[in-house]
Amino acid sequence: MRKDMREVAADLKPIYTAANEEAALQALARFKENWDSKYSAVSGLWERVWPEFTPFLSFPAEVRKVIYTTNSIESLNARFRKAVRRRGGTSLMSNRLLKFYTCARSERRRIVPIR
Repeated sequence: MRKDMREVAADLKPIYTAANEEAALQALARFKENWDSKYSAVSGLWERVWPEFTPFLSFPAEVRKVIYTTNSIESLNARFRKAVRRRGGTSLMSNRLLKFYTCARSERRRIVPIR
């Protein structure tokens, strides 16, 4: 899977960026044609969660983009938790803010802005 990860991700993107459910189903069918021989579990997962996924398509494109790019936010939250756990909790609010600030500054270099 690792060697095909970029291609698989590129073929999945048209599913969750589709304008409507019909276009998403067509994109899923194309994905199945290309990858079912190797990764049938991926398309099977999409088919199993389809009823939970389709309400996502009713949001405007801008809102959907924010929803599916929250990985950066989760990464920053994980770094905050790790910094507090690693350096220990402190009772001074200024020290906590400094920890969060330094984490955010270091994470900022990794986060790709939403376009």
